[in-house]
Amino acid sequence: QVQLVESGGGSVQAGGSLRLSCVASGFKYRSKFMGWFRQAPGKQREGVATIEGDDTTAYADSVKGRFTISQDNAKNAVYLQMNNLAPEDTAMYYCAADFTLTAMEALSHEGLIDYWGKGIQVTVSS
Repeated sequence: QVQLVESGGGSVQAGGSLRLSCVASGFKYRSKFMGWFRQAPGKQREGVATIEGDDTTAYADSVKGRFTISQDNAKNAVYLQMNNLAPEDTAMYYCAADFTLTAMEALSHEGLIDYWGKGIQVTVSS
């Protein structure tokens, strides 16, 4: 059974940092990409950062320079280091994976992604 389990969310003041982790299990082989998406109240889910097995990455413009995605292939894990957080980063963050989409494709076509975690809340106060 495929599972994506997120951890590391929480509450932080503006300017602070958080690190999200996601561990995948049940995959017979590594997915094409893994990554992070978020959904704020009243808004559509959007891509944040994605990464392929060869470390190719893609970022949303709104997080470039502040967020960094990384991975540990041996652990089937992906991480999101979030620095200089702002209130507009407040959202439910979801880990995702797919076996056919590239990092860039996944970032802007989240409706095509097959596997999702349950999500974890990140709240940034001003």
